[in-house]
Amino acid sequence: MHTSVIRNHRVATGRRKWASGTAESTHPETMTEKVSVLFVCLGNICRSTMSEGVFQSLAQTEPYTDLIDRIDSCGTGAYHVGDSPDRRTMATLKAKGVKGYKHAARQVLPPSLYARNTGPPTNPPQLHPSDFQTFDYIFAMDRSNLNDTLRKQKLKYPNGDSKAKVMLFGEYSGGKVEEIEDPYYGGEEGFERA
Repeated sequence: MHTSVIRNHRVATGRRKWASGTAESTHPETMTEKVSVLFVCLGNICRSTMSEGVFQSLAQTEPYTDLIDRIDSCGTGAYHVGDSPDRRTMATLKAKGVKGYKHAARQVLPPSLYARNTGPPTNPPQLHPSDFQTFDYIFAMDRSNLNDTLRKQKLKYPNGDSKAKVMLFGEYSGGKVEEIEDPYYGGEEGFERA
């Protein structure tokens, strides 16, 4: 799923440039433009952090090293702002070979602040309205996260003119659209599935 994000972004970007005549290469799939990705879940200590950690690890390997501009994650709730990832998240990442991942949870900015907030971020632990212009993709882990993020995007960009494409991360699974269930209240196997 993580590699298809990069591949699909490269192909779509290449085709747009090729069609507009601004491409340096004549073959759309060989053109590159760096991609930036934000992962969103409820508390930002399980699913979104795990996705961020795996994606960061992948971005450090060939052929992806020069294709990623920025990777981050945040939560829709303020339950764990400033906390480290859940110990089970870290154990799962370690078991999958992801090393050196560090993170402090951040929250999506409350909706009441979205419409009027136009300046630079003043509270880095929260998703700022500018994130909708900073990131190419904002991936929500489940429909609740998706609806919350889309609502905030619409408050700030009612005309749909933000850069970010907000969608379920499971849309990149290659098959049926999947929601990534929150493993927080379950056991280790839930983290493995996530």
